[in-house]
Parts: sequence; C-alpha cells; structure tokens
Amino acid sequence: MKPTDNLMDQHRVYKLVLTGGPCGGKTTGQTRLCTFFENLGWKVYRVPETASVLLSGGIKFNDLTPDELLHNANEKLEITSFKDGVPVHSVDLNAKCPRCLAAEVNKKRHDAYNFQVNLLKTMIQIENTYFELAKSCRRNCLIICDRGVMDASAYIDTDKWERMKNANGWNEIEMRDNRYNQIVHMVSAANGAEEFYSTEDHSCRSEGVDLARELDYKSAAAWIGHPYFDVIDNSTDFDAKVNRMIECVCQKLSIDTGDRLLRTSRKLKFLVSGPLSDIQFPSFQDFNVVHHYLQTSGQRVQTRLRKRGQNGHWSYIHTTRRPHVHGQSIEVKTQLTQRDYLNMLAQKDDAHFTIFKKRRCFLVNNQYFQLDIYQEPSHPRDEINVFRCRGLMLLETYTSLEGDYLKRSLPKFLNIVKEVTGEPSYSMYNLSLKEDWNNTKKFCYSLHGELQRDHDCKAGPSDDE
Repeated sequence: MKPTDNLMDQHRVYKLVLTGGPCGGKTTGQTRLCTFFENLGWKVYRVPETASVLLSGGIKFNDLTPDELLHNANEKLEITSFKDGVPVHSVDLNAKCPRCLAAEVNKKRHDAYNFQVNLLKTMIQIENTYFELAKSCRRNCLIICDRGVMDASAYIDTDKWERMKNANGWNEIEMRDNRYNQIVHMVSAANGAEEFYSTEDHSCRSEGVDLARELDYKSAAAWIGHPYFDVIDNSTDFDAKVNRMIECVCQKLSIDTGDRLLRTSRKLKFLVSGPLSDIQFPSFQDFNVVHHYLQTSGQRVQTRLRKRGQNGHWSYIHTTRRPHVHGQSIEVKTQLTQRDYLNMLAQKDDAHFTIFKKRRCFLVNNQYFQLDIYQEPSHPRDEINVFRCRGLMLLETYTSLEGDYLKRSLPKFLNIVKEVTGEPSYSMYNLSLKEDWNNTKKFCYSLHGELQRDHDCKAGPSDDE
C-alpha cells in the first residue's frame, strides 16, 4: 500500500487554536463551532484556557508584578544613603528599607518569570492529554484550543521569551507551525466594534479599550507565520462574524457547508513588482518554502509535498486534491514527520520542477497577508518565454471585502500591479511544468477542476499554500 493510501484511510484529528483579543467572541464562537461539528458527526474536544484556569484558582498577576514595588524602591533609593555603591539599610522602622525593596523586586521578577514558564508547561501538558485522547478516538476529531502556546509570547518581554525558549529547548517552528493545524484570531471588539466592547460578565478581564487593542495586535502578531492563519475582523455583525469563523475552518478541512453558512470570504492573489524594502514592512516572518508535485494514480488527482521552515527547523505538509461528485474539488492537508516526507519524495513527478520560494507573512489593518517571492533555481523558460518566474512576487490574502474597501485594505507600501486571482499563468502547478506551455497537454486552464480545450488537466491547480 502506498504512503498516500495510509494517510487517506486514517481518521482525522484537526488541532485548531481559537485565539483573539479581549471581547472578540472567542467563547461564543467556540460553543457554536463545537455544536456545528458535533452535528456533522465529529467528536469535539475543547481545551480550556490555561491562564483562566490558574487565575480562577486564586492566582493574581498583580501579586507577581514588580512594577509598583520597583517605583517605590526607586523613590527611596533617591533619598537613601549609599556605602561603596550599595544602599544602606534604613533605620526608619516606619518605612520599608530601599535595599530590602530592591531585593523583593528581584524576587517578584523571578516569581513572574517562573509562573510564565510553568503556565506554558501546564498548557502543553493539558493539550497533549487531549491530543492523545483524539488519537484513540474512532471518529474524526476536532480539538479546539482556547489559545495556544505562542499566545504566551504576547504577554512577556522579547528577551524573556527568548530566554524561556532556550532554557527549555523550544523552537517556534515546532511550537507554532507543527503543533496545530490552523489558527483563527477573533479580533477584539475594541478594534472596529467599540460600542460592543465590555468587560462585564468576565471575571478575568479588566482591560480598557486602548489596552485591549494593544493586546489584540500582540496576540495576533504572535502567530504571524503559521501556514494556516485566519483573522476574523469586525467588518460584519457578530452573528456573521462567527459564521465566517466556522466557514474558514470548514474551508481548510474541505467540508461542504452547503447553504448553512453565508460564504463571504475568498482567497485573492495579486501580482507585485519590486523593489522591496524591509523597513517598509510591519512586523513580519520570513520562511523558505519548497514544493514538490507527486505522481498520482488518477488523471484528475493532484498531490504535492511542501517543506517550510526557518533557521533549520521545518514543517511538512502533504496535500491531496481530488474532484467532488458535484464537480467541486476537495483538498485534504496532512501534517507529516520528516521521515514520511523523505519517503514520499520517492514519488516525485518528473514532469514538474521543484518550486523554491521565500514567503513573507505580515498583518496590515487586521488583514493577514502572504507575499511569495520565487527563488533560484528558477524555471528554464525564463530564457525563452516572455513570462518570467525568476523574481515573481505574488501577494495572497483571504478577505470578504470588495471594491474600494478592498483597495484600502491592501498594503500601501507595495507596488501592486494587478489582481491575478484565478489566472492560470500564475498558478504554481503550471509554473512548475517542465514542458513548454504551448506544447503540453498538462497545462491547466481551469482552476476549478473542469476540463477545457481538450487538455489533460488534472484536478486543477489549487491556490498556492
């Protein structure tokens, strides 16, 4: 039996992180998502938010925060005397000694850091328990994680986050990309729906609007770079917002929702011309991406492998795309181990070149973008055809916006030439073909699984991952 057959026969375990800023609809969305998938016959596990579990048990962040102590210590250090550069113990029994205050500050800093480390370790262990349960379940399983491990980086300083990762042997490819199948960020009502923002009925929430906006951005930025990251903004009413969230999960799982959800979001692709300047971009993550197309048993089935990574750490995805009985194409994505990836490379289709890209991921105006920059070695057709693969830059995003609203949401610092959504000349499948486009029957004119012009189009090239 081929490796691809084994993958298709297994029941599905889908690990989803539902995250977002304060008052973003995460709790309601999780309940609705759970009901929707249970009605489809899936087993649904809901991993509780670890921070809320600990806070509800009596832990208070204020007890671990040294800011006020540090302020008091600094004030006292300004009026105390020093000996050999060290503050002298106070003789005033009615005032706390500045030297002792400084020692208490250092202790609380240590306590706060240790709390964050233990919170993250607790989160990982709780999640792993649910992941193991899902493996033994005979039904398809959806695991909804109320926040994920990368959310912790939004609440601590960068230097402490790096120290924490190094001390525990963690890296962000494993924590962010390999641990979960999809991340959905529900934008806070404080960002676009301020009239609905409230801290009532939430014992662990006390943020004002400005702080809520800041936390919303930080929690979204923590996940920049995940291969399947969706941002659900406040451009619609709340009910439609939740439906869009459920819809985007179903899209990734290739579940046909019929008319049960209003389909408003779509994937768009734009041609971009250079030059690029890193300083123009907001916070971003760069990845190296390698695509291989595989041999298939059927004419209209497409399979490919993707390797994606940073700093020597990689994630691996196997994608199978096949036509649906109603003419729609369904796409199944499976995370692979490195061993499975290397084994499946033996099935590489010699009719296609390997595609190399640099992928830049970033957020602009609550919109998540991916900019793919095609790398060397580039396609040999560069030397003979007008169309050139070398240096090709394609910007992609999911959005429900249209017209002027869409134009205003696009990055102003990029030179966007035109929209190329659905144009076969910008399909990665066609770009990878070894044969000249004018002389091959493999060129696919349709991106929706339909055969046209008597060409041998397989399942149709899906949008680039």
